[in-house]
Amino acid sequence: MTSREELLNLLSSKETYRIEKTVSTTNMDKFCEAICAFANDMPNSQQNGYLLIGVNDDGTLCGLKVTDELMKKISAIRTDGNILPLPVMNVEPFSFAGGEVLVVEVIPSALPPVRYRGRTFIRIGPRKDLATREEEEILAERRSSHFPTMDSTPCCQATLDDIDCELFVNTYLPKAIAPELLTNDPRTVKEQMISLRLFSKSYDCPTYAAILLFGRDPKCFLPGAYVQYVRWGGLDNASEILNQREFCGNLCTMLPQIDTFIDMAVVQKRPVPVSALREEIFCNYPKWSLRELLMNAIMHALCKALHKR
Repeated sequence: MTSREELLNLLSSKETYRIEKTVSTTNMDKFCEAICAFANDMPNSQQNGYLLIGVNDDGTLCGLKVTDELMKKISAIRTDGNILPLPVMNVEPFSFAGGEVLVVEVIPSALPPVRYRGRTFIRIGPRKDLATREEEEILAERRSSHFPTMDSTPCCQATLDDIDCELFVNTYLPKAIAPELLTNDPRTVKEQMISLRLFSKSYDCPTYAAILLFGRDPKCFLPGAYVQYVRWGGLDNASEILNQREFCGNLCTMLPQIDTFIDMAVVQKRPVPVSALREEIFCNYPKWSLRELLMNAIMHALCKALHKR
C-alpha cells in the first residue's frame, strides 16, 4: 500500500502510464477503464498504477471529502464482474489540509489482457486508449509466458479446419466481446482466436482450449474428452446397468445436450395428490441441484485431466 510520502511524490508528478488524476467521483466508466489499463501494464514496467481521485491535473487538491459510500463504490469495482480477470487493487483515503485523496493502487496483472466489458484498455504515456490488435497479441503472449498451462498449449496436430469456426463466431464471440467491437472488427477468425489465446500464432495451430470448446472431434486429440452417464440398479458399479449414455463433442455443444438430458431422462416427475381437488408435481431429484453437481463434476474432471497432461 502507498505511504504518505509516496503519495506526495505522485501528486507532484505529471500524469504518466502509472498515474491518472481526476476530480470526478461519479464517472465509473472512467475509473474502470483506468484500472483495466493499469492492470494491463502495457510497458511491462512491473510497477503499480495509481488512480488519484480528488486531484486536479496540476496536482492540487479539489477539497474532496471521501465518504464511506464513495469508498464502497470504488472498492466494488474489483468484484462486479465488469473487469476480467479480476484486478488486484487497494483503496485507501489520505487526508491533507487542502482536502482528501482517494488512492486506488492497481497491481499489474499476471493474466493479461484484462478487459473491461469486453474491451482491452492500455495506457500510452498519460493517454488511455483501446489496445490495437498487435498490442493485444503482446499482452496475450505475456500471459502465456507467465502461466504456460495445458489449455493454452498449442495442439500441434490440429489446424483451423479442426475447429467449428461457425460455432466460435456465432456462439462464443458475442458473449466474450462487446457487440460494437465485433461490428467494426476486420480481423479474420484466426486473428480473433489469437487475441483470445485460443490459437497459437507461433505454431499456427489451435490451443487445447479451442479443441475442447469448439473442436469438430475433440476425442481425436484428447481420447478422454467425453462424458458418460451410467445408472446402476444397485449400490455399486458391479450391479446391473439400467441405463447408460455417452456424450461426445466439444463443450459448447455437449453441455446443452447434458442439460436437456438431465431434464428429460434423469429427473422424473409425477403428480402427487395433496387434496381432493389439487395435485403437486413431485421430482425424484431437484433439477437445478443435480445440474450444478454434474456441471461442477465435468469442470473438475476437465481441470484434473489438463493438469496431468
